[in-house]
Amino acid sequence: MNRQQALTEALDAANRAKALARRVEDTAFNGDSMGTIPRFATAAELWADTARAYAAIAAALPEPKKVESGV
Repeated sequence: MNRQQALTEALDAANRAKALARRVEDTAFNGDSMGTIPRFATAAELWADTARAYAAIAAALPEPKKVESGV
């Protein structure tokens, strides 16, 4: 895994966490299926943790070397 791949995974996980958090918010405001809120919230938290883990991996990996064009 290189730095860009880790950043891509972090962004994907963050987007999943965001979508689930929105679902929790919508459910809470609408009062529909209140029993699903803890499950959605737990899933959002796990995806947020995954995003943080991938971001930490990306930060630990070396930056890609720049290719000089010789122009």
